[in-house]
Amino acid sequence: MKYPLIATALLAASLVGCQANPVSGRQQLVLVSEEQTQASSAQAYTQTLSEAQKQGKLSTDAALNNRVSRITDRLIAEAKLMYPPSRDWQWSVAVIDEPTLNAWCMPGGKMAIYTGIVQKLKLTDDEIAQIMGHEIAHALLGHGRERMSRAIAMQGGMQIGSILAGRDLSILAPVADIALTLPHSRASESEADRYGIELAARAGFDPRAAVRLWEKMDAASGNGPPQFLSTHPAPGNRIQALNALVPQMMPIYEKAR
Repeated sequence: MKYPLIATALLAASLVGCQANPVSGRQQLVLVSEEQTQASSAQAYTQTLSEAQKQGKLSTDAALNNRVSRITDRLIAEAKLMYPPSRDWQWSVAVIDEPTLNAWCMPGGKMAIYTGIVQKLKLTDDEIAQIMGHEIAHALLGHGRERMSRAIAMQGGMQIGSILAGRDLSILAPVADIALTLPHSRASESEADRYGIELAARAGFDPRAAVRLWEKMDAASGNGPPQFLSTHPAPGNRIQALNALVPQMMPIYEKAR
């Protein structure tokens, strides 16, 4: 009887917890409130930066930090227009001094980019904007909250029931840890590409840089995809899709300039 009960709870959760994302309009499984998601993300962000600081991995390169802040400030301004609730987010960006090719934005606007991706790929401002625009789009599109909801669903019917009933929220701590380290789905990555390139264009960054960026990422993959590309669409498909979006984005970019 255990498994039918869990299946029933999962079905009920999916029916109760489906909402249309206000940016994309896509239906998403949402079992956690925005407040809970952001609180969990903020805690994880603080822990991540604390560990980086202890290890001496928070970048002290003033020029690079200022460059990243200048770019993300422009993206944040447009993000607040694209998704008005993000005006209340406590936005923050950090530069982590590690060789990995990676960047991310947690729910609530907590961001980081790694020196490895900037230095190894010799990124221009427009290309950094495409990376961070893509990551910010994940947050605006509620992908982190969606991942947390999937993680909760995987824990079983009893725990799902407690979340839906608003009780036993202690489950959120381990679920947040799981969800924030899970990769995004390929569908989410493609969605973030679509809205990320538009976000960057609205902030005055060249959409053509998105194609150049992913060409560089593809070339850097070597014997296997870097962490940043582990679940992303195949490079050829991604570049083709971005190329198709460039003509639509150029008027937005030209107007923003």
